[in-house]
Amino acid sequence: MSKLKDKVAIITGGALGIGKATAKLFLDHGAKVMLVDIKEKELKATVEKLNSLLVDYCVADVSKSKDVKHYVAETLKVFGKIDIFFNNAGIEGKSIPMAEYPEDLFDQVIAVNIKGVWLGCQNVIPKMTDGGSVIITSSVAGLKGFKGLGPYVVSKHGELGIMRTAALEFAERGIRVNSVHPGPVHTRMMRSIEKNISPNHPEEAQKGFENLIPFERYAEPEEIANLVLFLASDDSKYMTGTMQVIDGGMLLM
Repeated sequence: MSKLKDKVAIITGGALGIGKATAKLFLDHGAKVMLVDIKEKELKATVEKLNSLLVDYCVADVSKSKDVKHYVAETLKVFGKIDIFFNNAGIEGKSIPMAEYPEDLFDQVIAVNIKGVWLGCQNVIPKMTDGGSVIITSSVAGLKGFKGLGPYVVSKHGELGIMRTAALEFAERGIRVNSVHPGPVHTRMMRSIEKNISPNHPEEAQKGFENLIPFERYAEPEEIANLVLFLASDDSKYMTGTMQVIDGGMLLM
């Protein structure tokens, strides 16, 4: 069954990980997809692997207003409309205690994870089709704290404010806005976090995270993509302003 037939979706952070897995699933369900990322080499490789006439890409820094306006304009030029916005791009920063965290790195995390999500909503939603769907990738770190990951935690909490505001402001157009909150997922981001926590033995950091999860494993990107598909489709047409946790039970611990 094609849940997204004739729908047009923008996916930021679309070159790798959850964005890439979601792009494949959206295409499988009949959508046309614009992938947005700052990594052109990885974008090209992903588009080539997806091997579909219904996917295109746009290189952009989501923290720059002109770049955001550019990917919106490109999507409208190529596909003619926007029905779904997966506001997914994010960075993790480094694992450093709050008292020692460099200001420039803090600013970078906030710029991508909060300003990037804000600019996306600010520029994409007004151009969307009425009744569309916006999905913001937050994290379990948007619902609890983690030592050493302060700016990431702050940014993921901040995304909830954007989600709730957008859900209220665009409800009269039937546009729903929800957030997803994954626990650890097998992606480049988690490999980076593990290595930052334990440079010489990242596998021990992974085991430490797994011990915090009742299911005792990381999620696969495709599992997160399935939740995003549900929120993008008409299966969730009466849901807005919600936080969808997908963490293997991590928040229970």
